Amino acid sequence: MEVEETDARGALEEERAKLQAQLVEHGGGVQHDDNFADSGQVAAEQGENRALVGQLEETLAEVERALAKLDEGTYGTCESCGKTISEARLEAMPATRYCIDCAN
Repeated sequence: MEVEETDARGALEEERAKLQAQLVEHGGGVQHDDNFADSGQVAAEQGENRALVGQLEETLAEVERALAKLDEGTYGTCESCGKTISEARLEAMPATRYCIDCAN
């Protein structure tokens, strides 16, 4: 499993870097002209940006949790039932916390 863990760590670290870059990109908020007449549109765009940032932060937390599990030696174990998560599922979703049965 050592090679698989190395692959998983690489995928997770790559995902973490992408998420961090996206957070930096969107963390500044929506830029708008103070003289812009449609304040409703500005508010809507700001709301969408906050929702996106929230989702990025949540996904980043999942990736960080998976990296911690790798360090602890518990990566690939379902947090609900304790069974091994299938290799295919981990490959598709490296930060998953649950086996396919418990995810449903």
